[in-house]
Amino acid sequence: MKALLKTEWFKLWKTNIVPFIFIAPAIVLAIAWNVDVQEEMQGFKYLYAAMNANLAYAVLFLPLMTGVLATLICRYEHQAGGWKQLFALPTTRGRVYTAKFLIVSMLTLVMQLLVLLALLFVGIVKQYGEPFPMELLLRGIIGGWIATLPLIALMLFLSTLFHSLAAPFAVNVIFTIPTMLVLNSKKLAPYYPWGQPFMMMYVTEDQADLFYVPWEQLITVVGGSFVLFFAIGFIYLKRKEV
Repeated sequence: MKALLKTEWFKLWKTNIVPFIFIAPAIVLAIAWNVDVQEEMQGFKYLYAAMNANLAYAVLFLPLMTGVLATLICRYEHQAGGWKQLFALPTTRGRVYTAKFLIVSMLTLVMQLLVLLALLFVGIVKQYGEPFPMELLLRGIIGGWIATLPLIALMLFLSTLFHSLAAPFAVNVIFTIPTMLVLNSKKLAPYYPWGQPFMMMYVTEDQADLFYVPWEQLITVVGGSFVLFFAIGFIYLKRKEV
């Protein structure tokens, strides 16, 4: 498995993936920088900036970036019989799928942590003058990352299913665009994979809030969808004809 992880990372590195990881934090940095934070918001400045940034980042860019990463990690396998060459190695198909999933998951976590640093940077430079709410924001960052795991598993399955890299990316875009509309439905929103990252990153304890969903419910739904999508992709790749 260690050798597989190194191989998958090397292949992603060759696709110049590193700049993509910095796109999302840069977007959060730009949005948070331009948020008009008033002095009367003392104690809530970081949270206010984070909530404004999440409206664009967690709703659109985070789902899109996970799709890009999951698609690019299968790029070489779709070229010149790459799947045959990979499966000819002394390893199992299940390990190949798991290695690809772990690499994309870790890169997504790095991207999330960079977003946290971007929010901290904005607060320091703009002199918010209040303690950084590490525990609350970190909960949202980790929660958002957990919510991307079902999406990563789904997009990885689609990337192994389709021969064209454009197809899974198009599917991801199509289902990401209406996310904000779906989030307005309290019944549907918790079960929509493309909306779950935003809901897990949304910082609120107010049950009357439009986007409020109990953390326990979200974890259950996200965990269930992850198991489903991962199992589908895992089984498909094991039986894939090459």
